[in-house]
Amino acid sequence: MSDTTNSGTHAGPATSSKDIRKELRGLLYRSKTFIVGMLILAFWVFCAVAPGVVAHQDPAAIEPSAKWIHPFFKQGHLLGTDRRGADVFSRVIHGAREIMIIAPAATIVGTVVGVVLGLSMGYFRGPLDDILSRVIEALMSLPVILITLLALTALSGGRLTIILLIGFLFGPIIARTVRAAVLTERNLDYVRAAELRGERSGYIMFAEILPNVFGPIVVEFTVRLGYAVFTMAGLAFLGFGTEPGSPDWGRSIFEERSSLLSNVWWPSMMPALALASLVVAINLVADAVQGMIDR
Repeated sequence: MSDTTNSGTHAGPATSSKDIRKELRGLLYRSKTFIVGMLILAFWVFCAVAPGVVAHQDPAAIEPSAKWIHPFFKQGHLLGTDRRGADVFSRVIHGAREIMIIAPAATIVGTVVGVVLGLSMGYFRGPLDDILSRVIEALMSLPVILITLLALTALSGGRLTIILLIGFLFGPIIARTVRAAVLTERNLDYVRAAELRGERSGYIMFAEILPNVFGPIVVEFTVRLGYAVFTMAGLAFLGFGTEPGSPDWGRSIFEERSSLLSNVWWPSMMPALALASLVVAINLVADAVQGMIDR
């Protein structure tokens, strides 16, 4: 948190703190970066919730006679068809659902784990901090996608398994950020006052410190969400978490990659562009939130 925010939270009255938060929200809502990112995110969220409203054709419908129709309104197919004759536009729209379920859920799990670990490490310090810091450093030295692949090879590759795996692997990364923020807050007057009142450690961590480190947590959440999207797409590309023929973007890119050899680019390019737009939107929102916090 910035010095201005901290001083408003600790020293000023409650109304001043609310005024500061209101002003920061106003700055955020006036940010073109934030607005553009949120509009793109809102579109993909809507597609995940109600894909049939945007795309009226069945993504699983196959027309062998309509194989590889070129995109852009030819024969009723806005983005053309793939090697099986399925409508690419419908598959891109319906393909948003899986990734928009798994990526946010995994990020929420990772954030909860990271916040609990980071608060505990930063507040208690001592042996607990030392031990957990060494474990986190060891985990962070390994690629997330590699650990996930090894775990999914040994376990069932269901949706819940993927969510928990990605979440628990993101947890240590978030924990390190939260720990650094808590160490800054740990010795401030409001924490000392709560300790002198005899408040329990859990109350001090979650009711006193957590609201004042919420900014970095939000930034970390948005950043990890982008990584979760890429991780999920990578797993789907490798065949984990989705069934053959699924409209999931990663799976579609994998199944249609060979079409590029025949100069048929749209069945794999369109889901790749959809994936890129989602990640760019998340990064735009993250940059806007980071800029607001740094003011």
